[in-house]
Amino acid sequence: MTDKEKDPLENVRAFLKGFFGAFKQNSTEYLEFELRELENVFALTLMGAFVGIPSPPTTLVIRILPHMTRELYVMQRRAVDMDDVLGELAGMFEIT
Repeated sequence: MTDKEKDPLENVRAFLKGFFGAFKQNSTEYLEFELRELENVFALTLMGAFVGIPSPPTTLVIRILPHMTRELYVMQRRAVDMDDVLGELAGMFEIT
């Protein structure tokens, strides 16, 4: 008997392992994308006066500003790159 005849469920196990591995990888990409977008929204909420959105009280923004260095870098990168968010989403979901 060969190895495949000994364990008929080996192909099913291999398939499920590959399926769940791909699922985990895609899930991580979706979460990273959502994190980038939430960081951008947070920065825009606090610095909304630059784009015409009503912003929170100035004293609150000034107290939070030292903790926002990462968000400011993200906002600057987004302004430079000008990513197409809908295009990026379509690419992740493989929409053509």
